[in-house]
Amino acid sequence: MDSENQRSKTWSFRRQWLKRKNKEAHAQQWNEVSDDEEDEGDDSLADVFLRSLEIDPCSLSNELRIFVGTWNVAGRSPVGSLAVDLGEWLNLKDAADIYVLGFQEIVPLVTRNVIGAEDPTEATNWNLLIAKTLNDRDGCHWLNPMLNPLSTEENHYVNILASEKRRSSGRHAGIPTGKQSATQQDSKRTSFGCDSGVPLAAQLMTQEEENACGGGRYSLMASKKMVGVFISVWMKEELLRKYCISNVKVCSVACGIMGYLGNKGSVSVSMSIEGTSFCFIAAHLASGEKKGDEGRRNHQVSEIFRRTSFPRSATDDDNHHPLTILGHDRIFWFGDLNYRLYLEDDLARHLIKKHDWKALQEFDQLRRELEDGGVFQGWKEGNIEFAPTYKYSSSNCYRYTGGLPGKSGEKQRTPAWCDRILWYGKGVRQLSYFRSESKFSDHRPVSALFSTPIEVMKAMNPRVDMMQNILPSITPTIRAEPSSSKKEAKATLLSLITRDAEESPINDLIEG
Repeated sequence: MDSENQRSKTWSFRRQWLKRKNKEAHAQQWNEVSDDEEDEGDDSLADVFLRSLEIDPCSLSNELRIFVGTWNVAGRSPVGSLAVDLGEWLNLKDAADIYVLGFQEIVPLVTRNVIGAEDPTEATNWNLLIAKTLNDRDGCHWLNPMLNPLSTEENHYVNILASEKRRSSGRHAGIPTGKQSATQQDSKRTSFGCDSGVPLAAQLMTQEEENACGGGRYSLMASKKMVGVFISVWMKEELLRKYCISNVKVCSVACGIMGYLGNKGSVSVSMSIEGTSFCFIAAHLASGEKKGDEGRRNHQVSEIFRRTSFPRSATDDDNHHPLTILGHDRIFWFGDLNYRLYLEDDLARHLIKKHDWKALQEFDQLRRELEDGGVFQGWKEGNIEFAPTYKYSSSNCYRYTGGLPGKSGEKQRTPAWCDRILWYGKGVRQLSYFRSESKFSDHRPVSALFSTPIEVMKAMNPRVDMMQNILPSITPTIRAEPSSSKKEAKATLLSLITRDAEESPINDLIEG
């Protein structure tokens, strides 16, 4: 109640102040804001200002471009020549602000990998190749990561350090813009969830270095591996200077053998960009094309929703932080979801030869589950206008496995769209949805490009600098005293408010 009374007094004071200044303007024979508003009375200028205050001064809306990709690499290690395939998949000619990459089977799903200790080697190798692909173009080289093992087994971080020039230029991920001493700023570090076992440390480029590289340098934000499921999130360093990135967390859910081994499951990243929360889930669900296998996949989806959590920690800021997947504003779920076709093999291949994707989608398990509400109720997927991504022959990577009578040693698999990308949340627009043609594994990589708004939070400051941000550009003309030259001088409404604020108790009233 006290805050409401104070707010009412503040608005009343502002309206009275504007009315008084407007009357003074008439007394000095000022021109009105425009000729069309001469009869609107003393409240006209005040109403213009007050209408501008009705627009929430604490939030703005900016658009981000987010690339989401998924690829089952069939247990193969990344090699240098794969950079060409990776570049084609990432579509760097149409660069995004954020790259979110999900992999499945980055290690073979054999017993020692499933039940043994996590080995970060393959995850590190993939991150190095991604970094090279994103940042080596146009002769711009990425800083090699420094190995810096931590003692904890569960949480590891990437420390992105800002230079003094960076800190003096504005905002940085997770670093408040309030008044801090240089010593306090030097001690600040932003923590991001990183691949278990191998944290990385990278120093941000200076603005001059980034300009030399075309402004497209990316930094690793979060990385997490669980057996063969792997997620890696990269962001333009320009965004790290522009926005506040906070509460970056990771979570893994194993729901494979016996419901708790990591041969199947998910790895997730939660993060907030200004006032908008994001959740990215890379998943590998149960395989099989027998009747009823889709039910196992549905159950694993439910388990991932139920068991994925991002609990608060001592390092969190005071802003709202979602604890579950569905608590986020924008959610992206992608991976080898393994949903198949309710269709005989020969008929499926016939429709594929005709490129009749619309007819083929009528038999797609995931599309039917989405329509019937069996799983992912309310989620969306873009229209599929590409060939099924699984399963390609290892002996001839240009054709699907099976389908040839008498072909020995090949598994008979009906081609299917196993690799998918879904999303949930208001304001998300899918700009593209396509597959790439790398022959590296028996799956083709899939990607989607999205555009989504974020709520940019601006600190509320009731002083004159706040007025400067929200005042309309009104330039009343001051009529000079009669003279032979009849010169006219102009003064903005802002300058008058600024001058008068220095002589009035408006700041004390607002802050009181």
